[in-house]
Amino acid sequence: MDLDLRVVRYAVGLADQLHFGRAASQLTISEQTLSAQILQLETKLGVRLFIRDRRHVEVTAAGHVFVARGRALVADAEAMLAEVARNPASLRVDIIMEGLATTALIALGPLAAQPGVPVETREGQGLGASVPRLLSGEIDLAFGRVGGRRQRIPEALAHMPVRLQPVAVMLPADHPLACRAVIPMRDLREVPLLVQSAVEAPCWQDWQEEFVAAFGLQVSHRLGGHGRSSVAQGVLNSGCGALSRVGHPPVDTVVLRPVVEPVPLFPWSMVWRRANHRGPHVSRACALVEAFVSDQHWLEPPRLSWWIPDADRRFAPATAA
Repeated sequence: MDLDLRVVRYAVGLADQLHFGRAASQLTISEQTLSAQILQLETKLGVRLFIRDRRHVEVTAAGHVFVARGRALVADAEAMLAEVARNPASLRVDIIMEGLATTALIALGPLAAQPGVPVETREGQGLGASVPRLLSGEIDLAFGRVGGRRQRIPEALAHMPVRLQPVAVMLPADHPLACRAVIPMRDLREVPLLVQSAVEAPCWQDWQEEFVAAFGLQVSHRLGGHGRSSVAQGVLNSGCGALSRVGHPPVDTVVLRPVVEPVPLFPWSMVWRRANHRGPHVSRACALVEAFVSDQHWLEPPRLSWWIPDADRRFAPATAA
């Protein structure tokens, strides 16, 4: 059985706090994500680690065993990371989550091209969760939108734009609009939307809310997580649409359709710590990514009419929808 150390950390955090809300806040994830991950862990193990109801959380006997061993694992992993950080050999890149074409292409393309510098990818689930790790030196590079009202980038971090990515809408495969090749904005106004509001990714939450407000779209449901599988499940359960930056549908029961008239654009930036003791690796990575972005024409908006939030217009040409 494969055991995800990140989920072990979640279980230890919950045992320390005995409260899902406080533990989620300390772990910089949403309460919904924490609850789902703990339930998935218990299902995989075949035992209950926690007894919970509306008033309290209690650790079971099996939970005490798991948490004690888990705490030792987490401590050992942190010691290992500290030792490796003193003798760094890889470029540690937070790609947010599996399925994001922009971050994966950069990590596996130009960054992997550095001779003698292997790329180690992480999945921090959002720039909000990545900023503290950048500042502490746990990771070297991260991605996200730097212009949102909830996501302020500290002066200690530098950033550069890497892509204006068209955002699609995810729909159930049997939705009346799923047969369309593209979804014009006038038709999207008739689709109730599921908006993702993960605390790990405030920049994505901000962008969705600005987009919804700009075009008078309907919000029917809100989802605490934003992993592509959880969003797909939310779309299927609710019958709503959801805005999406993933490259491919995670399951066959949903489809992704481009939005047009105008095309909504999400502005990706790459972020790093200015005072990184591995400066040559990071500087070389920035140069490689800049060349890759230019070759891919990622900062050129589509020829069709397009939209970007006002706060991000500095990353785009002067004309827009």
